[in-house]
Amino acid sequence: MRKSDKTPVGELRPSQMLYTYGIGAIVDLPRIAVMVMGIDDWDTTYTREIEEERLLSAVRAELGDSVVALRTPPTPDDTLGSSVNLGIIGVPVAAFPRWMVCPACRYLGPISSANPAIELKPHQHRPERTAYVHANCNKSVKRQPEMLPVRFLVACKHGHLDDFPWHSFVHKGKSDCKGRLFLYEFGFGEVSEITIKCEACAATRKMSDAFGDEGKVNLPNCTGRRPHLRDKESVCSAEVKTILLGASNSWFPLSVSTLHLPSAASKLAELTALYWSDLKELTDRSVMGFARKRGMLAAFDEFEDDDLWNAIEVKRSAAPLTLANPKDIKTPEWEIFSKGTAPAGRDLQLTPVAAPVGYETIIKKVVLVEKLREAKAFIGFTRIESPGEFAEAREIPQEQRAPLSRQAPTWVPATEVRGEGLFLEFDEDVLDAWVDRIALRVREKQFLDAHKQWRKARGLDPDSHFPGMGYILIHSLSHALMRQLSIECGYSSASIRERIYWLGVDGITKKMAGLLIYTAAPDSEGTLGGLVSLGDPKRLGTHLDQALEMVRLCASDPLCAENFPLRDGITLHAAACHACLFLPETSCERSNKYLDRALLVETMENSDFAFFSTP
Repeated sequence: MRKSDKTPVGELRPSQMLYTYGIGAIVDLPRIAVMVMGIDDWDTTYTREIEEERLLSAVRAELGDSVVALRTPPTPDDTLGSSVNLGIIGVPVAAFPRWMVCPACRYLGPISSANPAIELKPHQHRPERTAYVHANCNKSVKRQPEMLPVRFLVACKHGHLDDFPWHSFVHKGKSDCKGRLFLYEFGFGEVSEITIKCEACAATRKMSDAFGDEGKVNLPNCTGRRPHLRDKESVCSAEVKTILLGASNSWFPLSVSTLHLPSAASKLAELTALYWSDLKELTDRSVMGFARKRGMLAAFDEFEDDDLWNAIEVKRSAAPLTLANPKDIKTPEWEIFSKGTAPAGRDLQLTPVAAPVGYETIIKKVVLVEKLREAKAFIGFTRIESPGEFAEAREIPQEQRAPLSRQAPTWVPATEVRGEGLFLEFDEDVLDAWVDRIALRVREKQFLDAHKQWRKARGLDPDSHFPGMGYILIHSLSHALMRQLSIECGYSSASIRERIYWLGVDGITKKMAGLLIYTAAPDSEGTLGGLVSLGDPKRLGTHLDQALEMVRLCASDPLCAENFPLRDGITLHAAACHACLFLPETSCERSNKYLDRALLVETMENSDFAFFSTP
């Protein structure tokens, strides 16, 4: 991470650039807060292109045909040598918020070339010590106090973000007063105990006037500012809200992910597709010897130059991948997993095994996914309203999606991680018979009413995207099993994810009923075979038994068991809570919605529609 003047100020992992601190997000460093800038300011010299045609097609379906590549965030490479200044490699950031407060004298002022009171003090050898200081503070004579980023901002649901309007707020509108502002905190720092005062005219105002119903009246219209793009949109009709620096609703990532599916007929063709971003630069057969000497073709040591060159020519002349429905990501994955076999490839290895003991009539097939690769692309972000409020990314209104660049993007940031997993295919006939039970129809109506109320309250079509009771059953089982695996097998709950394949979800018409539980963490935890080893029929059966037993009673019962799906439009789950089924939102594909352990086993409140019989 570096400032726009190429001064390093901190470090982030590449995966954090998509999940936590992506474009438009604020990174709160020890002494300064910065915002990650749009891809217009990025230097792609030290990025690597990711070859994943299915993901690229899905991204183009969302952002347009201008996107031609997926690239990793820029990172230093061990092969660069000492001649390259590693300080220039990173993601560009700019200081934000621009207003800062002095902890000594409580002066509140903006970072600006016209304001000499605030100076940047970079630290050459310890970039994390870079800070802004109050140059002429009258309360500290021994040293210049380090300024602190002010913790109040304004944002709107259209993705705009701006500094809090301090001057107009304290003067209750436009004013010609040029006095300095001071921020005083009394008590424990609650907004009612924070006062802004103008030194010149003595105007004062409490921060509590900027929140709630009073804030709607006291705050100005949205400025349309997009600090990550260094511009403003001309008109914005959305209501602005005061938010806190570091608030969870200040930035929500929008991403698309796919699992790599080998499609090549041979290992050489598969490797050629995987390393195509490098191989496409080889335009002459005569340079292959030089490329081998420089270690550029280490992955192809077992192949002769002629065979490799022929594979490159075949790939170069091949037509680009065209998908009938690029937004239908899961159907191709289902077709591979349900078969239990895959073409030869280093990034997907499947081994079918017998169904878990005791569940042979319910689970039709178990596939050990000994190797997998997940690629994820960052396509934008939202503020105020989470993408979890919507069924899928394409439902999010275009005006609420903050763009990555000022112009149509030609590439988007992406990451790829390798892991392992377990795939379970369920017997569709057994599920259909359970869904048709009369007792279940009452529960289905409750969920459907809750679904409609939830969507209606958010301005969405209430009659679309209801996943169905079969999906809710598999989703609930997925959470119960993942919690059990994380307890018994040492995996952290945040490193295990789910991928549910079900008829009728996301407009898919192919009949599917499956569950993939997999690890896809950017470290070695998810690649050591720990999850695959649990696919043994006896061990998996035992873990399923224990998972169901764990959700039969909840530590929050009877309150949890009495949860009703339709409750003031604020919930979309029944018998589920943090003590029994909830998982980290990075692990759940539906943000902990559409969950009900009463569909799995008998609970204190319901015993009419449990799918699994009581032992």
